[in-house]
Amino acid sequence: MNKKKTRTSAPLRAGLSLSAALSEILRHNFHAMLPWEAKARSWDDIEGVHQMRVSCRRMRAALSAFRSAVPKAVSRHWSEELGWVASQLGGARDLDVFIAEGLAPMRDALPLPGGESLLALAEQQRAAAYAVVRLMLDSDRYARLKLDFPEWFETAAWERADLKPRQRHRLTTAIEAYARQLLDRLDRRVLEAGKNLDRHDPEQMHQLRIACKKLRYAAEFFSPITPGLNVFIGQLKGLQDLLGVLNDIAVMQGLLADLLADQSDPDLIRYSGGLVGWRTHQAHDLLEGFEDRWQAFAHAEHPWRHGHGHGHGHGHGAAHG
Repeated sequence: MNKKKTRTSAPLRAGLSLSAALSEILRHNFHAMLPWEAKARSWDDIEGVHQMRVSCRRMRAALSAFRSAVPKAVSRHWSEELGWVASQLGGARDLDVFIAEGLAPMRDALPLPGGESLLALAEQQRAAAYAVVRLMLDSDRYARLKLDFPEWFETAAWERADLKPRQRHRLTTAIEAYARQLLDRLDRRVLEAGKNLDRHDPEQMHQLRIACKKLRYAAEFFSPITPGLNVFIGQLKGLQDLLGVLNDIAVMQGLLADLLADQSDPDLIRYSGGLVGWRTHQAHDLLEGFEDRWQAFAHAEHPWRHGHGHGHGHGHGAAHG
């Protein structure tokens, strides 16, 4: 089916209880995932695997975001099942990105022999990775998830769990105040991760990317009940996109190490070295723009604060190195 890549937010509205909001977000993302199953069986349309994986991540992010009302013990099983689905899609996704964004643009830019051999090797690995995806889609475990998970969120089964009085009360409160507190907390985590950051340290950049992703998912969940949040999401997206490309480049190095483990063809090895050099150069260029992206985010308007505080003040000079 010809499905647009733009994601719509779950139709939250002001005054919904926390419990109803969680049901709504899970329902929305679960039903957004299912239409991509057929496409995920092959790489004819690489959006299939990608969109399924993003949906799983968004649902896990929702379970995590609502943890102070629905504790980990109550949602753990579903978080683990969704994590398993995402992990089965991960190898295919990494190879899709490597082939489409690592190898394809290099074809004309890197005038060395070995490119065709590397592509053939990557495509062979990708075929194996997609076999893993098809096994997952046809498995009993996935069939159970599709049957039992909707029942869990449609009936708000967490309300029947063994909750503390405080958690039970929180489930009945309106979503707006909770959304504001959560966005503030996740926003502080991004600022913390970006403070005194060494942008040449892949682990620190990875932590910042994860913090940005959690904030972005939460902002998207709550954008229907927070006017102006889409502008903030745009500022965050600029930062996140840059961190995403840097991460793809880091992933590529590990992926090449796996691909070349049993190879001795000098052309293949030389071409791979050229590829790493080229992508490292791109990463260096991208990092030049990091400070601007960071400052744009650090001074973005926070619409959930009802116009209090224009930006952060303490977001200055985040990136060093």
